[in-house]
Amino acid sequence: VQLQASGGGLAQAGDSLRLSCAASGRTSPPYVMSWFRQPPGKEREFVAAIGRPDGITYNDDSMKGRFTISRDWAKNTAYLEMKSLKPEDTAVYYCAARLGRNSRYSSHYRYWGQGTQVTVSS
Repeated sequence: VQLQASGGGLAQAGDSLRLSCAASGRTSPPYVMSWFRQPPGKEREFVAAIGRPDGITYNDDSMKGRFTISRDWAKNTAYLEMKSLKPEDTAVYYCAARLGRNSRYSSHYRYWGQGTQVTVSS
């Protein structure tokens, strides 16, 4: 499975961005698709996952309120809609895929996209 993330860029606080992650190659059975992010100088952290049968999992309530993960199953593409962006959302955002259940742990994911930079200025 190959993952191609896109949609990052520069934003101001309060702006919105939508990230996309397109999966190609062997995409059946459907993989769990997730987003992680790595702020500068910090460890990679889980943002959200979408898969079957678990549905959607968010890291915490603060992300759930501002971030929305979705998926076009037919296109094998996952999206991360980010609203009310804050400077602390500045990070490299990675998409990842795995078979099985949703997981918050990066070590559980076998497939990774190249990352897309999101920079939010105040």
